[in-house]
Amino acid sequence: MTDLRIRKEFYKYLTVELVIMAGTVMLAYYFEYTDTFNVHVQGFFCYETAYTKPYLGPEDTSAIPPALLYAVVTGVPTLLITVTEAVLFLIEYTSKDLDSREKTIVNGDCCYLNPLVRRTFRFLGVYLFGLFTTDIFVNAGQVVTGNLAPHFLTVCKPNFTALGCQQALRYISHQEACTGNEDDILRARKTFPSKEAALSVYAALYMAMYITFTVKAKGTRLAKPVMSLGLMCLAFLTGINRVAEYRNHWSDVIAGFIIGVAIATFLVVCVVHNFKGKHLLNDDPPQDNLSDNPMVSSPRVESPLEKYIASQVTELRMDDEESHTLKDRFLSFFSWITGKSSRFRHLQNTRITSPSLRSRDLESAVWQTHWTSTLFTVQSR
Repeated sequence: MTDLRIRKEFYKYLTVELVIMAGTVMLAYYFEYTDTFNVHVQGFFCYETAYTKPYLGPEDTSAIPPALLYAVVTGVPTLLITVTEAVLFLIEYTSKDLDSREKTIVNGDCCYLNPLVRRTFRFLGVYLFGLFTTDIFVNAGQVVTGNLAPHFLTVCKPNFTALGCQQALRYISHQEACTGNEDDILRARKTFPSKEAALSVYAALYMAMYITFTVKAKGTRLAKPVMSLGLMCLAFLTGINRVAEYRNHWSDVIAGFIIGVAIATFLVVCVVHNFKGKHLLNDDPPQDNLSDNPMVSSPRVESPLEKYIASQVTELRMDDEESHTLKDRFLSFFSWITGKSSRFRHLQNTRITSPSLRSRDLESAVWQTHWTSTLFTVQSR
């Protein structure tokens, strides 16, 4: 019965995750390859210099074409995570018997997954989800803003004379002002934020944090920062290339960097918890905490002196609870006997409230109390 309930919960969880992932992929597809969402048409001023940069050709002729970028941000993290997890698994598997204990201790007989497969699918699944989410965020921003590329007027090819651009401050807002290629014009209206900058920095930061938090081998104190900073440098160069080729403004690239960094940081910190999921072979049964179990102590034999001291301390506590009159009589009698010596004044100001005093002070106080009580008994008789 328990296995059946666990199996149902597992399939329910898996179904929800697959539905969310499929919805994310479909939304990214509609943004990228269909005209379901119309791009906002942003106007421009006649002869505006910010949009008159030269057009260096389609995206395929760029130094970093979209096909290469998509292949890198998809293939490199997949290969890196898979190889790293496999190496870590094999290193630890040689010294521990994982397969039997993992199934028995953690998952029982239901829905068992090898820890290598579980961790790899988890980290890659979260990464791919973030990749499609970044694409959705970028496409949504481009559709809503309709920001113009630096080479917009070059591909738009407006007829300034027919538009009445004798005055340079004339604002053109209608879509029919352009006479160039429609596909080039549409791409030139979708630049904010930069998709290439967002995807590259997202992949670089996710990989850098994965390397930093996962690889714990000796001798990697400098290797990990070098690899991480190298990945971030490649992402930074991708953004600079977009500006150098007049395909994006600096503001577009910076906005793309912010989106990529925000999504990668959120997923690593809040979803995979800095890649601190269950380790490959960290399946040893936790040892019982000694503080949670009752302490078993060996019998202790008290000496006669300790018993006597304990009894006298108890009597002293009882004396403190007696009436104020008896205490005054006791102090006045003791003062008459001792002549108000400094030793008596020290004893008078000392109240024994805990048996944790030093043994020497406690023994001295007990013997003084014993002689005082003896003198008090003699005087009473």
